[in-house]
Amino acid sequence: MSHIGVFDSGLGGLTGYRALRELLPQEDLIYFGDNARVPYGTKSREVICRYALQDTRFLLSRDVRAVLVACGTVSSNALELLQERFDVPFVGVVSPAAEAAVRIASAKNGRILVLGTAATVSSGAYEKAIRALDRSVRVASVACPLFVPLAENGHTEKGDIAATAIAEKYLRPYTDFCADAVILGCTHFPLLSDIIADVLPAPVLVSAGAESARAMAELARSQGFAQGSGTDAFFTSDDPVSFAENASRFLGRPLGAAVSKIDIETY
Repeated sequence: MSHIGVFDSGLGGLTGYRALRELLPQEDLIYFGDNARVPYGTKSREVICRYALQDTRFLLSRDVRAVLVACGTVSSNALELLQERFDVPFVGVVSPAAEAAVRIASAKNGRILVLGTAATVSSGAYEKAIRALDRSVRVASVACPLFVPLAENGHTEKGDIAATAIAEKYLRPYTDFCADAVILGCTHFPLLSDIIADVLPAPVLVSAGAESARAMAELARSQGFAQGSGTDAFFTSDDPVSFAENASRFLGRPLGAAVSKIDIETY
Protein backbone atom coordinates (compact mmCIF):
# COMPACT_ATOMS: atom_id res chain seq x y z
CA MET A 1 0.00 0.00 0.00
CA SER A 2 1.18 3.54 -0.79
CA HIS A 3 0.52 5.26 2.49
CA ILE A 4 0.76 8.91 1.42
CA GLY A 5 -0.20 10.37 -1.94
CA VAL A 6 1.13 13.68 -3.26
CA PHE A 7 -0.12 15.56 -6.29
CA ASP A 8 0.60 18.76 -8.18
CA SER A 9 -0.12 20.30 -11.56
CA GLY A 10 3.35 19.29 -12.69
CA LEU A 11 6.84 18.89 -11.28
CA GLY A 12 6.71 21.59 -8.62
CA GLY A 13 5.14 19.35 -6.01
CA LEU A 14 8.31 17.30 -6.03
CA THR A 15 9.83 19.97 -3.78
CA GLY A 16 7.26 18.98 -1.17
CA TYR A 17 7.74 15.30 -1.98
CA ARG A 18 11.48 15.68 -1.46
CA ALA A 19 10.97 17.27 1.97
CA LEU A 20 8.44 14.60 2.93
CA ARG A 21 10.80 11.79 1.94
CA GLU A 22 13.54 13.31 4.11
CA LEU A 23 11.16 13.54 7.07
CA LEU A 24 9.65 10.07 6.59
CA PRO A 25 12.38 7.85 5.08
CA GLN A 26 10.45 4.62 5.79
CA GLU A 27 7.12 5.84 4.41
CA ASP A 28 5.70 4.54 1.13
CA LEU A 29 4.99 7.53 -1.12
CA ILE A 30 3.24 7.99 -4.45
CA TYR A 31 3.41 11.12 -6.61
CA PHE A 32 1.19 12.26 -9.45
CA GLY A 33 2.14 15.21 -11.65
CA ASP A 34 -0.53 16.41 -14.05
CA ASN A 35 2.02 17.62 -16.58
CA ALA A 36 -0.38 17.34 -19.51
CA ARG A 37 -2.53 20.11 -18.00
CA VAL A 38 0.07 22.31 -16.26
CA PRO A 39 -0.27 25.12 -15.22
CA TYR A 40 -3.38 25.10 -13.03
CA GLY A 41 -2.88 28.67 -11.90
CA THR A 42 -4.28 30.23 -15.06
CA LYS A 43 -7.47 28.12 -15.02
CA SER A 44 -10.91 28.99 -13.66
CA ARG A 45 -11.91 27.76 -10.20
CA GLU A 46 -14.39 25.35 -11.80
CA VAL A 47 -11.65 23.72 -13.86
CA ILE A 48 -9.23 23.68 -10.91
CA CYS A 49 -11.82 21.84 -8.79
CA ARG A 50 -12.48 19.30 -11.55
CA TYR A 51 -8.78 18.61 -11.95
CA ALA A 52 -8.33 18.31 -8.17
CA LEU A 53 -11.13 15.75 -7.91
CA GLN A 54 -9.65 13.66 -10.72
CA ASP A 55 -6.15 13.81 -9.23
CA THR A 56 -7.47 12.70 -5.86
CA ARG A 57 -9.56 9.88 -7.31
CA PHE A 58 -6.44 8.54 -9.00
CA LEU A 59 -4.44 8.57 -5.78
CA LEU A 60 -7.28 6.91 -3.87
CA SER A 61 -7.34 4.19 -6.51
CA ARG A 62 -3.81 3.42 -5.29
CA ASP A 63 -5.10 2.98 -1.70
CA VAL A 64 -3.45 6.01 -0.13
CA ARG A 65 -4.30 6.84 3.47
CA ALA A 66 -3.61 10.57 3.28
CA VAL A 67 -3.05 13.16 0.55
CA LEU A 68 -0.59 16.03 0.43
CA VAL A 69 -1.99 18.63 -1.96
CA ALA A 70 1.38 20.00 -3.06
CA CYS A 71 -0.20 22.61 -5.28
CA GLY A 72 -0.81 26.14 -4.11
CA THR A 73 -3.56 26.68 -6.65
CA VAL A 74 -5.55 23.61 -5.58
CA SER A 75 -4.89 24.28 -1.89
CA SER A 76 -6.23 27.80 -2.31
CA ASN A 77 -9.26 26.93 -4.40
CA ALA A 78 -10.33 23.33 -3.83
CA LEU A 79 -9.02 21.96 -0.52
CA GLU A 80 -12.35 22.31 1.30
CA LEU A 81 -14.11 20.55 -1.58
CA LEU A 82 -11.68 17.62 -1.37
CA GLN A 83 -12.13 17.38 2.38
CA GLU A 84 -15.91 17.28 1.95
CA ARG A 85 -15.87 14.68 -0.83
CA PHE A 86 -13.31 12.16 0.40
CA ASP A 87 -12.85 10.32 3.68
CA VAL A 88 -9.07 10.64 4.02
CA PRO A 89 -7.04 13.42 5.67
CA PHE A 90 -5.69 16.15 3.41
CA VAL A 91 -2.83 18.58 4.01
CA GLY A 92 -2.56 21.63 1.77
CA VAL A 93 0.21 24.18 1.49
CA VAL A 94 -1.58 27.34 2.60
CA SER A 95 -2.03 26.95 6.36
CA PRO A 96 1.44 25.50 7.10
CA ALA A 97 3.18 28.24 5.10
CA ALA A 98 1.03 30.96 6.67
CA GLU A 99 1.87 29.70 10.17
CA ALA A 100 5.60 29.70 9.45
CA ALA A 101 5.51 33.20 7.92
CA VAL A 102 3.48 34.64 10.80
CA ARG A 103 5.99 33.28 13.33
CA ILE A 104 8.74 35.12 11.49
CA ALA A 105 6.87 38.37 10.81
CA SER A 106 5.30 38.66 14.26
CA ALA A 107 8.77 38.68 15.81
CA LYS A 108 9.94 41.44 13.45
CA ASN A 109 8.05 44.19 11.61
CA GLY A 110 4.86 42.26 10.85
CA ARG A 111 5.02 42.21 7.05
CA ILE A 112 4.52 39.24 4.74
CA LEU A 113 4.70 39.10 0.96
CA VAL A 114 2.90 36.20 -0.77
CA LEU A 115 4.01 35.00 -4.20
CA GLY A 116 1.57 32.71 -6.01
CA THR A 117 -0.20 31.86 -9.22
CA ALA A 118 -2.97 34.12 -10.47
CA ALA A 119 -5.63 31.74 -9.15
CA THR A 120 -3.96 31.49 -5.75
CA VAL A 121 -3.67 35.24 -5.34
CA SER A 122 -7.23 35.93 -6.52
CA SER A 123 -8.57 33.38 -4.02
CA GLY A 124 -7.26 35.40 -1.08
CA ALA A 125 -6.56 32.14 0.78
CA TYR A 126 -3.16 33.15 2.13
CA GLU A 127 -4.37 36.53 3.35
CA LYS A 128 -7.29 34.87 5.12
CA ALA A 129 -5.04 32.27 6.77
CA ILE A 130 -2.50 34.89 7.87
CA ARG A 131 -5.07 37.26 9.32
CA ALA A 132 -6.74 34.42 11.21
CA LEU A 133 -3.42 33.94 12.99
CA ASP A 134 -2.46 37.59 13.50
CA ARG A 135 -4.64 40.48 12.32
CA SER A 136 -1.86 42.98 12.92
CA VAL A 137 0.33 41.53 10.16
CA ARG A 138 0.40 43.47 6.89
CA VAL A 139 0.11 41.27 3.80
CA ALA A 140 0.80 41.97 0.14
CA SER A 141 0.30 39.41 -2.62
CA VAL A 142 1.84 39.16 -6.07
CA ALA A 143 0.67 36.95 -8.93
CA CYS A 144 3.69 35.44 -10.69
CA PRO A 145 2.14 33.29 -13.45
CA LEU A 146 5.30 32.90 -15.52
CA PHE A 147 7.30 31.42 -12.64
CA VAL A 148 5.68 28.01 -13.19
CA PRO A 149 6.68 27.59 -16.86
CA LEU A 150 10.13 28.96 -16.04
CA ALA A 151 10.60 26.28 -13.37
CA GLU A 152 9.10 23.51 -15.50
CA ASN A 153 11.45 24.37 -18.36
CA GLY A 154 14.65 24.73 -16.40
CA HIS A 155 15.05 28.54 -16.29
CA THR A 156 16.05 28.50 -12.65
CA GLU A 157 19.78 29.20 -12.45
CA LYS A 158 21.02 32.39 -10.86
CA GLY A 159 21.64 34.88 -13.66
CA ASP A 160 19.20 33.32 -16.11
CA ILE A 161 18.27 36.26 -18.34
CA ALA A 162 14.60 35.37 -18.86
CA ALA A 163 13.89 34.43 -15.25
CA THR A 164 15.73 37.48 -13.88
CA ALA A 165 13.82 39.87 -16.14
CA ILE A 166 10.47 38.38 -15.16
CA ALA A 167 11.33 38.36 -11.45
CA GLU A 168 12.34 42.00 -11.69
CA LYS A 169 9.02 42.87 -13.32
CA TYR A 170 6.96 41.06 -10.70
CA LEU A 171 8.92 41.85 -7.55
CA ARG A 172 10.77 45.16 -7.95
CA PRO A 173 7.61 47.19 -7.07
CA TYR A 174 7.58 45.44 -3.65
CA THR A 175 11.13 46.13 -2.52
CA ASP A 176 9.91 49.10 -0.46
CA PHE A 177 7.31 46.92 1.26
CA CYS A 178 10.20 45.55 3.37
CA ALA A 179 8.69 42.11 3.99
CA ASP A 180 10.02 40.04 6.86
CA ALA A 181 8.94 36.80 5.17
CA VAL A 182 8.15 35.94 1.57
CA ILE A 183 5.87 32.96 1.10
CA LEU A 184 6.74 30.92 -1.98
CA GLY A 185 3.09 29.99 -2.36
CA CYS A 186 3.55 27.64 -5.29
CA THR A 187 5.72 24.54 -4.98
CA HIS A 188 7.47 25.42 -8.25
CA PHE A 189 8.82 28.66 -6.80
CA PRO A 190 11.61 27.30 -4.55
CA LEU A 191 13.60 26.49 -7.67
CA LEU A 192 13.68 30.23 -8.33
CA SER A 193 14.84 31.08 -4.78
CA ASP A 194 18.22 32.45 -5.82
CA ILE A 195 16.64 34.67 -8.47
CA ILE A 196 13.93 35.87 -6.09
CA ALA A 197 16.52 36.59 -3.39
CA ASP A 198 18.49 38.77 -5.81
CA VAL A 199 15.47 41.05 -6.20
CA LEU A 200 14.28 40.78 -2.58
CA PRO A 201 17.53 40.15 -0.67
CA ALA A 202 16.44 40.63 2.96
CA PRO A 203 13.32 38.52 3.74
CA VAL A 204 13.20 34.91 4.87
CA LEU A 205 11.83 32.75 2.05
CA VAL A 206 9.14 30.35 3.28
CA SER A 207 8.65 27.29 1.08
CA ALA A 208 5.01 26.20 1.02
CA GLY A 209 6.09 22.73 -0.08
CA ALA A 210 8.55 22.22 2.76
CA GLU A 211 6.13 23.54 5.39
CA SER A 212 3.29 21.33 4.14
CA ALA A 213 5.62 18.32 4.20
CA ARG A 214 6.33 19.00 7.87
CA ALA A 215 2.61 19.20 8.57
CA MET A 216 1.99 15.92 6.74
CA ALA A 217 4.82 14.20 8.60
CA GLU A 218 3.29 15.29 11.92
CA LEU A 219 -0.09 13.96 10.81
CA ALA A 220 1.40 10.65 9.70
CA ARG A 221 3.17 10.14 13.01
CA SER A 222 0.11 11.12 15.05
CA GLN A 223 -2.08 8.68 13.12
CA GLY A 224 0.44 5.88 13.39
CA PHE A 225 0.98 5.11 9.72
CA ALA A 226 4.44 6.60 9.27
CA GLN A 227 5.82 3.12 8.69
CA GLY A 228 6.54 1.23 5.50
CA SER A 229 9.37 0.11 3.27
CA GLY A 230 10.30 3.53 1.88
CA THR A 231 9.12 2.90 -1.68
CA ASP A 232 8.62 5.65 -4.27
CA ALA A 233 6.12 5.56 -7.14
CA PHE A 234 5.77 8.28 -9.76
CA PHE A 235 2.95 8.90 -12.22
CA THR A 236 2.31 11.57 -14.82
CA SER A 237 -0.42 12.43 -17.31
CA ASP A 238 2.17 13.30 -19.96
CA ASP A 239 5.47 11.91 -21.25
CA PRO A 240 7.14 9.79 -18.54
CA VAL A 241 10.58 10.13 -20.13
CA SER A 242 10.41 13.92 -19.98
CA PHE A 243 9.09 13.73 -16.41
CA ALA A 244 12.00 11.54 -15.33
CA GLU A 245 14.58 13.75 -17.04
CA ASN A 246 13.32 16.95 -15.42
CA ALA A 247 12.37 15.60 -12.00
CA SER A 248 15.96 15.56 -10.74
CA ARG A 249 16.02 19.39 -10.70
CA PHE A 250 13.16 19.40 -8.21
CA LEU A 251 14.28 16.41 -6.16
CA GLY A 252 17.94 17.36 -6.00
CA ARG A 253 18.86 13.83 -7.04
CA PRO A 254 18.17 11.32 -9.83
CA LEU A 255 14.61 10.04 -9.77
CA GLY A 256 15.62 6.47 -8.96
CA ALA A 257 12.28 4.92 -9.93
CA ALA A 258 10.24 4.27 -13.05
CA VAL A 259 7.55 6.75 -14.11
CA SER A 260 4.19 5.53 -15.38
CA LYS A 261 1.77 7.44 -17.60
CA ILE A 262 -1.93 7.44 -16.76
CA ASP A 263 -5.04 8.79 -18.45
CA ILE A 264 -6.23 11.20 -15.77
CA GLU A 265 -9.43 12.00 -17.69
CA THR A 266 -10.76 8.54 -16.81
CA TYR A 267 -10.88 9.42 -13.09
